[in-house]
Parts: sequence; C-alpha cells; structure tokens
Amino acid sequence: MTLEDIRADFALLDDWEDRYRYVIELGRALPPLPEELRTEANKVRGCASQVWIVTRRFGDASRPSASDTLELQGMSDAHIVQGLIALLFAIYDGKTLDEITKTDAEGVFASLGLREHLTPQRSNGLASMVKRIRSDAAEMLAV
Repeated sequence: MTLEDIRADFALLDDWEDRYRYVIELGRALPPLPEELRTEANKVRGCASQVWIVTRRFGDASRPSASDTLELQGMSDAHIVQGLIALLFAIYDGKTLDEITKTDAEGVFASLGLREHLTPQRSNGLASMVKRIRSDAAEMLAV
C-alpha cells in the first residue's frame, strides 16, 4: 500500500470512525514481527503502548551510500498504533536514507487530518517513532 493509495482511500471515507477502522486494517496487514526482534534495543521509547521498530540498511553492502534505503519492520500491542506504524512505513517506503532524514512524516499525518484526531499520548508516541526512524537513517548515513 502506497501513501498515494492511502490518501485516495482517506478521501473516500467521510467519517472519522471509518478512517480509524481503515488505519487499524492497515496495521493488521503488516507482517508479524518475529518474537526474537521484540528486544529492548528495538523498543521505541516515548510510546504509551509497546512498540518495536527494526530498521536495516538495504543496498550494496560493499559500497554504502546515501541512496541506500531502509527495510522497516515493526509492531505494537495497540491496534491503532499498529496502523500508525503501517502509515509511517508507507511514508518512508522506497525513500533513500537522505530522503528519510528530510521527510516530514508528521506533516503527512497533518495533511491526512490525523494529527487533530490523535490523543496527546498518541501524538507523542508518533513523534517518538518518527524520531527513531529518522535517527536510524541518520546514523546509517554517518557510516
């Protein structure tokens, strides 16, 4: 599912209850995160729910570059947060490490109208997830 697909689907849904259900369905479509990856190192701090995000550099291992991308895996124990993870992955999918560090994911959430419909706790958790992904990409760029 691409970000453009999600935008188009959101435009078709008039009711916020329907949009929440849609976000939850996006989360359910994510592949499960293997138990062995649910470690403290992969846990996202600042989220009220349990959230794990795993990033792995994808590119030519012998010649790392800013044009490499991230392979993202993740999960949460909360359905709506799992959906937010799926949205984040759609935002960052196919982007280079450099693009990831510059992408305003929270701005995308605002353009979808989600920011105003998230509780302060969820907004803080979302910011923590964005920070984690962008930080991982920045660290990989520095190598």
